[in-house]
Amino acid sequence: MARSLTIKTPPDYLFFRDACSYGYFLLAPNLWSPAERTLTRPLDLPGGMATFRIAQPGGKGRPLAASSDRSLTKKDKAEAERLVTRMLRLDDAGVAEFHRVDRRWKRSGRGRLFRSPTFFEDLVKTVTSCNVTWPSTVGMNRRLCELINPAFPRPSQMARRRPSELRARCGVGYRDRRLVELARMVASGDLDVARLEDPATSDEEAYKTLLDLPGIGPYGAGNLMQLLGRYSRLALDTESIRHAKNVLGMRGAERVLLRRLQRHYEPFGDHRFRSYWFELWTFYESKHGPAWTWEPKKTGTAFTAAKLNSARQGGVASPRNGRR
Repeated sequence: MARSLTIKTPPDYLFFRDACSYGYFLLAPNLWSPAERTLTRPLDLPGGMATFRIAQPGGKGRPLAASSDRSLTKKDKAEAERLVTRMLRLDDAGVAEFHRVDRRWKRSGRGRLFRSPTFFEDLVKTVTSCNVTWPSTVGMNRRLCELINPAFPRPSQMARRRPSELRARCGVGYRDRRLVELARMVASGDLDVARLEDPATSDEEAYKTLLDLPGIGPYGAGNLMQLLGRYSRLALDTESIRHAKNVLGMRGAERVLLRRLQRHYEPFGDHRFRSYWFELWTFYESKHGPAWTWEPKKTGTAFTAAKLNSARQGGVASPRNGRR
């Protein structure tokens, strides 16, 4: 049995750019190598866990090469391709429309945001990124993988854990009971993930469902929406306030700035989160270099409001005053 598979990509797909497009690429069990421009991570497959090293040796638009540390059955290959396709958004059909709506990003080709192979992993990573600094998010996810499953905890696995154990051994704090409760909801089917991922489900219905989840507020729901491929909502937090002040030149109290941000991105309609995010990401890159050059244990843990708050933006064109 083979140990590798080839995965087709869209003509505009550039692996190192599109894989390093959202902070979750820096969270365990993902391991990005800036020197080799490869992404390594384990995946849970029908035949057991397998660790993959993913690259795009032929460059833009060429197939991905995913090599495994063990032999792969036909079912393993099919599931690995499905998980990698989700993670890298190879099936995102909205990029061209986004470039028509916001032409600043057409030349650079940016449009896809990295996410996890499963919705549950995205859910946990969203909960562990709320009301906390980024280095703490990095630590929580690393310890969850160390404690429960190197390929990331499955809902059934986390559902069996005691909240006190997650708090003591993974440093999740008040999130302990919420993580277990969410895991039980997903494992039991009480949370219908398929319905959330179904394009027939309206954005409004999906957003309301997410807001009803334990531990999920407006920021968390907005972030999960984009992780579901629904970009019509913003996920606003303290970084958004910094962005409003230092990049967009807005002034006012936080409440006022949040309202202004909503109005600012309204013209981008169903793609407003993409427009917002790539402005924010470009700001990060203006301070630390392109994301694909970031060392996970160095630059990859640096993004906190305190470190960026005094810095002035460079290289981000205003939606109304220029293009990228």
